[in-house]
Amino acid sequence: MLEELKKEVLEVNIALRDRGLAIMTWGNASGIDRAGQLVVIKPSGVPYDEMGPDDMVVVDMEGRTVEGKWKPSSDTLTHLELYRKFEGIGGVVHTHAEWATSWAQAGRGIPVYGTTHADYFYGEVPCTRPLSEKETASDYELNTGRVIVERFKDIDPLEVPGVLVHAHAPFTWGRDARQALESALVLEEVAKMAFRTEVLGNRYSVAGHLLDIHYLRKHGSGAYYGQKKK
Repeated sequence: MLEELKKEVLEVNIALRDRGLAIMTWGNASGIDRAGQLVVIKPSGVPYDEMGPDDMVVVDMEGRTVEGKWKPSSDTLTHLELYRKFEGIGGVVHTHAEWATSWAQAGRGIPVYGTTHADYFYGEVPCTRPLSEKETASDYELNTGRVIVERFKDIDPLEVPGVLVHAHAPFTWGRDARQALESALVLEEVAKMAFRTEVLGNRYSVAGHLLDIHYLRKHGSGAYYGQKKK
């Protein structure tokens, strides 16, 4: 079942380790089959170097295991909430990468300090509000997804493909799991640069016209960056 999606999700999970975004068993990636309303996700607590495609877990949109010998990631319900509410996404990545997580632990979004940020995120990478005691006591992972969705009430998740969960860590997404990984990689670099920018004394976001040209030349209706696809 969903053999190609399993291979893709495994590839992205392994890349989290290989690209320095996850150590130990931290982090997870998933991908969704929209037609079948099924999600493939990393198993909980299984070391990266012990995983193969058949170790990926298939769950339905309620989190029930459809196929797999392991328990799915403990963050499964967060992923599912994002898939339910952000209809244009096809993959989700969660890491505890050190630079982005530092901003999350500080409870701060990452401002647009330069064009590197603007190339990928059309505005600040936001940070959620803290979860309440009630929200952590019951349905914690589901409520994590809900506070992310709440934070994006007035933000297009396709234009800002990532978030910092307060005192926790980042989640990113994309049209598939590979693009969600790309968002995670860029977010980590942006978080590092933004920290250094503030250390050097700047706290001024780029002008709106500079944000517009850098984001829209890649992602707008008249995008011209890169080569035309044949």
